Amino acid sequence: MVAAYSNKDAAHFAEVDKLVSENKVGGLIFFQGGPMRQARLTNRFQSLAKVPLFIGIDAEWGLSMRIDSTFRYPFNMTLGAIKDLKLVEEVGTSMAKESKRMGIHFNFAPVLDINTNPKNPIIGYRSFGENKINVTEHALALMNGAQSQGIFSTGKHFPGHGDTSTDSHSTLPIVNASLEHLEKIELYPYKRLFDEGLVSVMVAHLNVPSLEPREGYPTSISYNVVNNLLRNELGFEGLVFTDALNMKGAANFRKPGDIDLEAFLAGNDILLFAENVPLAVEKICVAYQDSLISDARLAQSVKKILRYKFKAGLNKYKPVEPINLYKDLNPKSNETLQYQLYENAVTVVKNDGNILPIKNLNQKIAYVKLGDDTNSSFVNTLKKYTEVTEVSETNIDTLLSKLTDYETVIIGYHKSDKSWWKSPELTVPELQIIDSISKTKKVIIDCFAKPYSLSKILNFNELEGVIVSYQNGDIAQEVSAEIIFGAVDAKGLLPVSINGNYKAGDGITTQKINRLGFASPESVGMSSEKLKQIETLAQKAIDGKMAPGMQVLVARKGKVIYQKSFGKQTYEGNVKVKNSDLYDVASLTKIVSTLPNVMQVYDQKKVTLETTLGEMLPIFKGSNKQQMTFKELLSHYGRMQAWIPFYKATVDSAKIPLDKYYKKVYTEGFTKRVSDSLFLRDDYHDTIMKQIIKSPLIDKKNTVTAILPL
Repeated sequence: MVAAYSNKDAAHFAEVDKLVSENKVGGLIFFQGGPMRQARLTNRFQSLAKVPLFIGIDAEWGLSMRIDSTFRYPFNMTLGAIKDLKLVEEVGTSMAKESKRMGIHFNFAPVLDINTNPKNPIIGYRSFGENKINVTEHALALMNGAQSQGIFSTGKHFPGHGDTSTDSHSTLPIVNASLEHLEKIELYPYKRLFDEGLVSVMVAHLNVPSLEPREGYPTSISYNVVNNLLRNELGFEGLVFTDALNMKGAANFRKPGDIDLEAFLAGNDILLFAENVPLAVEKICVAYQDSLISDARLAQSVKKILRYKFKAGLNKYKPVEPINLYKDLNPKSNETLQYQLYENAVTVVKNDGNILPIKNLNQKIAYVKLGDDTNSSFVNTLKKYTEVTEVSETNIDTLLSKLTDYETVIIGYHKSDKSWWKSPELTVPELQIIDSISKTKKVIIDCFAKPYSLSKILNFNELEGVIVSYQNGDIAQEVSAEIIFGAVDAKGLLPVSINGNYKAGDGITTQKINRLGFASPESVGMSSEKLKQIETLAQKAIDGKMAPGMQVLVARKGKVIYQKSFGKQTYEGNVKVKNSDLYDVASLTKIVSTLPNVMQVYDQKKVTLETTLGEMLPIFKGSNKQQMTFKELLSHYGRMQAWIPFYKATVDSAKIPLDKYYKKVYTEGFTKRVSDSLFLRDDYHDTIMKQIIKSPLIDKKNTVTAILPL
């Protein structure tokens, strides 16, 4: 099974053409590229194959691990924090549907490595965690989802790459565990998944002395490991892949051709990323002629491969259909699932004094950023709940001075998901900032990186709140901010330990309070496509001079699912409307009070747009307003006076508030604060009513009761 890249040049494509048509390779593993390019190449290479090819890909967190313009699901470690395994199974199902759409048969996942070494340089995020049960249950859920769609899962990296401190891409890692330990820990998930129907296994390039006595001999080419342990002792009957043979863990031990022969002799069925296929074929043929390889050994792998090609439907091969490919690979349902995943994964590990969720919105709150990646989604979402001030300063003393007036400080640690293999640990200056702020302020630290990032914090006792959000994508940031302010309750459990401070399985459940959250339209049964029509209507209103600009917010079932601003604040001005703009209460009354009530009685078929004011409110019968329809009133052409300045009755000719209605000191009987220095009397209502009755709005024969926004 040879490597193919859709982002390379014609020479590479011609080379793969030759390997397929002349050397009769059995499959391709695709690496970097784009979906449309890969689809075309898949069709091209399949057309040259006498026996249809297996197509495989590393898609541990979805096709985006290798292919651009596709959806990125959370890393395994993030999924490992989720208690609801049905969600993890749904991830496997969704990833499999996208793989199937691309003509792929094998996803080289799930990772079954138990990451017991925090300094593991290559597994880390790719593991579901450090607990064998947690890893097994999550891997099983992902496998079940994938294989339910006919995509074959591959458990890796056998016999276990979790307890290593080096990377097999660049060297041969050593695992010094005893056979008893391996049986109890590393092999546990394999046994469980074998029982549940795992199709294939990938054997790692590892040095495991307890399994292979020959010094420095890679497990991937060890007869003891592949044949004796995997096939015979564990009874695995599925397909056995080597890990990529170009990796230094194998390539440093044997040259191309020789490593392929060794791998086949060890019992592997499929040799992945073979570097020199003609030479490998020659070496294997000579070994067959020399009776090192028997007919039975050949038949064992060949028949198994053909059987799984039949199961994959390759006996009825169909090319990849390019029409609607991008749309099919990025369904709207993915975003809904992504919100659900992070709502279930984000983990609160410390919550002293129930600082989370933040209930008091009158306190002064500051935000301080650490790390080198973006933070805009986090900060913007925090600011949707209350005023949060961003404070930035490299000098600690100056930073502390700027934070003097703030009661609570939210510290966000942001590291890029794209650099998942790099160490995300806090730097010494960052640790000093955390330590200094926490001595004088209430601190909530939110880690948008793997939990190990926090391992160098020495004094967690000084921190009131600690949140692990695992990744730094937009949805992770939004959900974490919602948890801080109580729109969502925290549910996640740590999949790994943070030194001796917090252990795997720790996690505090917080309670959500009555605040709106944010989600995709599909998550509440609405359509993103239909909501796009709002843009057309908004622009029509602006172009028709019905309004200079507007904000549109749609919320359902406690979730804001659409929020966008259009146009400008005034017809003459150039200031664009922003989501953060504020409006006086009177401007909102019709929208948030009158209109929803009219919509409700309309749905109940109690009124239509042609219902008159006289029919709906008998008080207007006989007046000059009785024939006005709801449509006229709601559309602003009912000929009603647009605005009456009732407030003028409470000020003098110089517009100074009259003492009769306003006081500068709060006393009993004064209940409504209208500015920093003025309080409004209860009996202001009496003056307002007198003005209404005198108004030309009201027919002389009638009286009216009005509710005004004060």
